[in-house]
Amino acid sequence: MNRRRFLQNTAAFSALTAVEFTPWQTISAIAREVEDFVRGPAVKDHPLQQLSKHVWMIYSPDGFPSPENQGMMCNITIVDTAKGLVVVDSGASVQIGEMTIRQIKKKFKKPVIAIINTHYHGDHWLGNHAFVEAYGKDLPLYSHAGTIKEVEGVQGNLWRKLMEQWTNQATLGTQVIPPKLPLEDGAELKFGDVTLRLHHHGIVHTPYDLNVEVLEDRVMLIGDVAMDRRIANMDDGSYVGTLKSYERLEKTGSKLWLPGHGKPSADVLQWNRELFQGIYYTCEKAIKDGLALEEAKALVLKDTRVASRAKDTKGFDINIGKYVSLAFLEAEAAGF
Repeated sequence: MNRRRFLQNTAAFSALTAVEFTPWQTISAIAREVEDFVRGPAVKDHPLQQLSKHVWMIYSPDGFPSPENQGMMCNITIVDTAKGLVVVDSGASVQIGEMTIRQIKKKFKKPVIAIINTHYHGDHWLGNHAFVEAYGKDLPLYSHAGTIKEVEGVQGNLWRKLMEQWTNQATLGTQVIPPKLPLEDGAELKFGDVTLRLHHHGIVHTPYDLNVEVLEDRVMLIGDVAMDRRIANMDDGSYVGTLKSYERLEKTGSKLWLPGHGKPSADVLQWNRELFQGIYYTCEKAIKDGLALEEAKALVLKDTRVASRAKDTKGFDINIGKYVSLAFLEAEAAGF
């Protein structure tokens, strides 16, 4: 064996053994660094729309993430205050956050001074990455204490991976940047001429949903507590808790409801209330009558409050079976 071949073989062996005996944590860290370096494509621009004196929104027309929409499925709200801009729910990726910043800079000569994440589902906070890159690591990121814990724990990387999977890697490069500053029910954030009041009503869509009330405009940002033409995911939630929350929210006197998914209107709560009543109360009665789950589902589909919404509700046929099952289980548990 000549000297050159010997050196080549020695180098190859050294590289092999370096990988073979590298701790798994180090390999994972290297893989993560590579993944962060490789970013998915930019998201096309979605325009800002003014809804009230202080409230603007980037509307997302899609209900679910896909390779085509690159995860653009959640409305992003901007509150214009004398102190600067407050963003409520930052989107599902660093690319969506960057798109939002582009739109903000076209319209406003103000910086973003705070972010509020309404809950721990990733389409509402994964865009934090872009805002921290643009405005600094000290940018205040607010949410409920429970949401902070969930994002710092299992939910953070879970949602990052899910978004990559659902969008065929379009969200690659997005880093998990959890909110850090906790807010409770009744807390108020004052930004000069605008006051934001936070509402938390226990288990609703998740156990930690925040609703953001813009007091001066009588506008309520409701996250996923209610949606327009889409059934809120109830895997982590409660039908009873949601219906009770609607009663409390209506007492605020808000006139416009801004959902995380779908279009804002004065009727969002009523639309959701009737749908949820049709699902949950029908299951509750079926259980009292000794009926099985499949019989309850048939009754739910016949209920006019549900049937009237089937045609124009995104994902209705795919999801209604699961949501009836969840309602049935909740009603069954409440009966014991």
